[in-house]
Amino acid sequence: MTPPPPIGLLAELTHRCPLRCPYCSNPLALAAADGELTTADWARVFRQAAELGVLQLHLSGGEPAARRDLVELVSHAAGAGLYTNLITSGMMLDAGRLAALAEAGLDHVQLSVQDSEPGSADRIAGFPGGHARKLAFAGLVTQAGLPFTLNAVVHRQNLDHLGEIVALALQLGAKRLEVAHVQYYGWALLNRDHLLPTRDQLDRATVMVEQARSEHRGVLSIDYVVPDYYATEPKACMGGWGRQVMVVNPTGKVLPCHAAESLPGMVFESVLDRDLASIWTSSEAFEMYRGTGWMRGPCQGCVNAERDWGGCRCQAFALTGDATATDPACRLSRDHSLLDVAVQRAAAPAGDFIYRERARVKTSVL
Repeated sequence: MTPPPPIGLLAELTHRCPLRCPYCSNPLALAAADGELTTADWARVFRQAAELGVLQLHLSGGEPAARRDLVELVSHAAGAGLYTNLITSGMMLDAGRLAALAEAGLDHVQLSVQDSEPGSADRIAGFPGGHARKLAFAGLVTQAGLPFTLNAVVHRQNLDHLGEIVALALQLGAKRLEVAHVQYYGWALLNRDHLLPTRDQLDRATVMVEQARSEHRGVLSIDYVVPDYYATEPKACMGGWGRQVMVVNPTGKVLPCHAAESLPGMVFESVLDRDLASIWTSSEAFEMYRGTGWMRGPCQGCVNAERDWGGCRCQAFALTGDATATDPACRLSRDHSLLDVAVQRAAAPAGDFIYRERARVKTSVL
């Protein structure tokens, strides 16, 4: 059965980035600049995505503005009829380049912040002075009249500032705030003991989000992604493996999610060798965990199987070493207690981060 087309395409234009965030979603083995897709390659990907039925294009990285051809890439995407969302740190863009992006057809800007307090934000990002530059860029976005989302990845070391982060979003003129708890694989898994919030922090944050939603309804929309480590039911990761979203990484590999390369033994096809539509509909990697046929108990036959689609394969592997295992976020998983162990380990005082670096960092299953 041919799957319906994906709604969105996450284009990871580069792994280059001035920041060193310890929860970065990029893989531990970062792609070098000389291995990135060319402008012509990306233009072809955007055309193929539009023909496939993709509606939304998220231009990400690393830092997408590290690409000198970013304006040209936005122009190609807009020309293909895609809605373009730039996910950026704001560190490598000035007023002139932002105006050029808007002229090329950029539809939306999503700016990341690491905290509301400058010292803490700069420490988490591993970049002194970065927070002030982000705030200045936010001002340029609002002056340009572009729709604007503030994205805050939250964890134990900034979650107590959530009220101030909401206030910052309002101050900067954002219409949407994404409060996303860290998802623990890749760089975040290395730093889990320093990032995982306490249950008390999580509960207070959840209450605060609901209060802020009520207070600022019609002014600020707040999306809230909670951590799986306190869950009893798994989430449909990326809307389900190979169901709603596809990712193209800097070298052209096509992935069901941004962390899929953490799964061993899987072969992800490249846009340099095969068109996007055929990869989406029939590649072995996308078929591997699509639907419910791959599931075993307790997932197989579960009434929630076509709601959560088995949860997160990358999380299952990160915690159990088995990508086919029931996501431990599910209370029915035989490995559910691993989450309790992780929470207990994270109760110790937070230490120094392992910052995102170019060199590969090796880690074992935790």
